[in-house]
Amino acid sequence: MVRAAVLPEINAPLELQEIDLPQPGPGQVRVRLAAAGVCHSDLSLSNGTLRQPVPAVLGHEGAGTVIAVGDGVTGVAPGDPVVLNWAPSCGSCHYCGLGEPWLCANALTGAAELYARTSEGRGLYPGLGSAAFAEETVVSAQAVLLLPDGVPLTDAALLGCAVLTGYGAIHHAAQVRAGESVAVFGVGGVGLAAIQAARIAGAGTIVAVDISAGKEELARTAGATDFLLSAPDTAKRIRKLTGGHGTDVAVECVGRAETIRTAWDATRRGGRTTVVGIGGKDQQVSFSALELFHFGRTLSGCVYGNCDPAKDLPLLADHIRAGRLDLAGMVTDRIGLDGIPAAFDAMISGRGGRTLVVF
Repeated sequence: MVRAAVLPEINAPLELQEIDLPQPGPGQVRVRLAAAGVCHSDLSLSNGTLRQPVPAVLGHEGAGTVIAVGDGVTGVAPGDPVVLNWAPSCGSCHYCGLGEPWLCANALTGAAELYARTSEGRGLYPGLGSAAFAEETVVSAQAVLLLPDGVPLTDAALLGCAVLTGYGAIHHAAQVRAGESVAVFGVGGVGLAAIQAARIAGAGTIVAVDISAGKEELARTAGATDFLLSAPDTAKRIRKLTGGHGTDVAVECVGRAETIRTAWDATRRGGRTTVVGIGGKDQQVSFSALELFHFGRTLSGCVYGNCDPAKDLPLLADHIRAGRLDLAGMVTDRIGLDGIPAAFDAMISGRGGRTLVVF
């Protein structure tokens, strides 16, 4: 039996329970979590914005130590430090064949399969296939990545979602080049990673935008040259900071129609607007046919940073060891499992950076 935060129903409070976690079957590994990040996607799963069968153990951004492996597992062994990969690619679907593993059609098949049981015997589903809001989890061997040397295990949890997503949004999706200007909307975990990635890419002006003035220090420490409180004239103020043109790249990490539209308006003619935030299906964004022609901007979505985690994780580790990428600086709160509801509330109100559940 292990302790976990269980979502009994959509929009219901999380319940701390002892759950019955089986030993790993063929092709599976059991991981003792060191830490799990509280991501906005977990909130979206809990409130029904994203589909989630229940009851479930949420949490998908985690790192820990392998404690057991099932038959046929050769890539990792007990004692290995690993990062959870919530979207493991199958390698054989149409999108994997195109070299786009972040769009793998089978990445989330594990999320729809029961993986454990409550103490009363009720089946449990793993949130995004990972179930990291628990002391231990059992996942597919493809859903873990060996942690490179020199990266602290607890802070490495952020690599499982926020950092890969923010880094990839800058380096893969938007393909920011040295000297370009960048605006990042939303200074949460993903936004902070995007700001750091823009700095690493050699961006010139880096504008951070958020609804909370308390995020300014976090943003500037990460590498932002300017910080703006979100307002109706945000796009106008960004153009003023960039010679009247707008930024070369705008990265939206919020997932709201209003913010996506503002990011688009803040992008220069011919620039790139990249949407990372996950919004609800009721969030509709409108553009006129004339402006699409006139501005010549590119609007693109971004899934998991358009990353191949197996290839990108070693690169991120190099940046961490060299001091270019600071994981600990993104964390504003370290909590236990019982602190997750308060962390959800903080995200809703726009407070703080990344919260880590530390076991």
